[in-house]
Amino acid sequence: MPKISYDDYLRIARNPDVSDEELLRYSTVRRGEGAFSIVVEPDPEMVEMTAEDVELENAMQMGNGLARYRRQAHFRTRKALGSSLPVLVSECDSWGQFPLLIKEIIDQLYDDYLIWSVGAAGDTAQNMVFGPQQPGRTEYMLALRQQMPAVKGFIFSAAGNDIIGEDTVTGEAVLLNILTPFNGDPDDVEGHINHSLLRDKLDFLRGAYSTVIENVRKEPGFSRLPIFIHGYDYVFPYPWGSSDPRNPAYADNNEWLGAPLDARGIMHPALRRGVCAYLIDRLYEMLEEFAGDSSQTQVWLVDCRGAMPDVSDWNDEIHGTSAGFAKVASRFRPVIAQALATV
Repeated sequence: MPKISYDDYLRIARNPDVSDEELLRYSTVRRGEGAFSIVVEPDPEMVEMTAEDVELENAMQMGNGLARYRRQAHFRTRKALGSSLPVLVSECDSWGQFPLLIKEIIDQLYDDYLIWSVGAAGDTAQNMVFGPQQPGRTEYMLALRQQMPAVKGFIFSAAGNDIIGEDTVTGEAVLLNILTPFNGDPDDVEGHINHSLLRDKLDFLRGAYSTVIENVRKEPGFSRLPIFIHGYDYVFPYPWGSSDPRNPAYADNNEWLGAPLDARGIMHPALRRGVCAYLIDRLYEMLEEFAGDSSQTQVWLVDCRGAMPDVSDWNDEIHGTSAGFAKVASRFRPVIAQALATV
């Protein structure tokens, strides 16, 4: 196949009608400075580039920004063409915004809704809710106001990276400190949890979600806007058996779960998975506090547990494959439909 020019490559990248798969044909993907910093760049075997083109490309470091641009451009195009699909706004972590490589939840809901996304892989509740923005001018509130009066619901997800991401002070995995060293009992799930630290983390997340819901509810016109929240599915820490198929280009195989578990000497597969399941269940208990009677609170919790039951459903330790996320999205559709029918 003949090479294309760099200008042609940029035209493909900017055109939301060109599929992600077509763009990836001319691209290479590598890990950036962080595990969620994914860099998408022209494949030198497929794209003719001058030295100046290479310099520009190095400055752009496309990944999250490119994925968001393409998604938002497609939103505008569909809306301009008169789409009558319900409008949703999403502020999510990588389960709702994974750059190009995986069709995650928002991608899977694409044919059912017009979704204006301000999410980013690797984003945290700390940044989404208490980041550098002025009070009342967080990205999600600006996005909701921008889509008034058409917006019918808000999808919010911000928990995973605060538990399994990198501690901004120590540089270590947060999960490492939530775990305690192996105590010799492979059946003792709770005995391998630092419950005090876990309570602190959940209290922080409780405050973050409370702030988001309060901010949305006090905005004129949003007192009954459906808010959709979700937890995660039961993960498979790497390795899961001798033939674990997962080998992501953007992260180590044991990037988020396996390495901290190894460091604590927690090696029994059932215990490793049980500890992670315990943390996921505690997160759901916290989220259930906000949902309550959803027909009254208009906070709707989507339970994703058990949606991806096989290791083959997972692209890495914490993200599904596109087919796996299709199963997760099937949990969202009836909840969203029920919510929109009540307002």
